[in-house]
Parts: sequence; C-alpha cells; structure tokens
Amino acid sequence: MASQQNHADAHGAHDGGHGSLKSYVIGFVLSIVLTIIPLVLVLNDIVEGTAAKVVLLVTAFLQFVVQLVFFMHLKEESKPRYNLMSLLLGVLLVLTIVIGSVWIMTYNKVG
Repeated sequence: MASQQNHADAHGAHDGGHGSLKSYVIGFVLSIVLTIIPLVLVLNDIVEGTAAKVVLLVTAFLQFVVQLVFFMHLKEESKPRYNLMSLLLGVLLVLTIVIGSVWIMTYNKVG
C-alpha cells in the first residue's frame, strides 16, 4: 500500500498542480479580452502605425503572462523551478534568433 502511494506521488498524482474552475474561467475571460482589445482598436482605425504595433505587442505579452499563470500554473510550481528555467532559456533563444535575424537583414546591404 505504501509503495502504491509513493508511486502515485512520484508521477504527480496528487492534486496540487491543477487549477480550480474559477482560475480557468478568469484566465479564459482575460484571454478573450486581451484578444478583442487590439482587434477592435486596429479594425476600427482607432490606432494606426507605431501605436497599433505597441498595442499589439503589449497585449500579446499580457496574453503570454495570462497563459503561463492561469493555464500552465507557473506560479504554483514547487522548487526547483526547472519549468521556469526551461521557459526562460527558450525565450532567450527565440529573442536571440529574432533580433539576430532583424540585425542581419538591416545591416547586410549589398552594394
């Protein structure tokens, strides 16, 4: 009996890693709102150009945070924070690739 309990704990069978229905509903509503805001602002020509890009990037970042907190339960993670470290490494790699690509396309002029 004790080995079954240890086996269940080793595979995360305890219910500490899942959110409540309230948490999921809040995350869902925030996600919908953060999707609608830039859509309405851009489609109704309320913001244009650089302002539209800023609104889009800010709401995209907030959407990312909402997804991490409410659906991936990053805040509920116990130590050590392997998932957070993996996420930060992935973000660093993506930013390096994107910024490096933009830099190469900007300064690699032939002529």
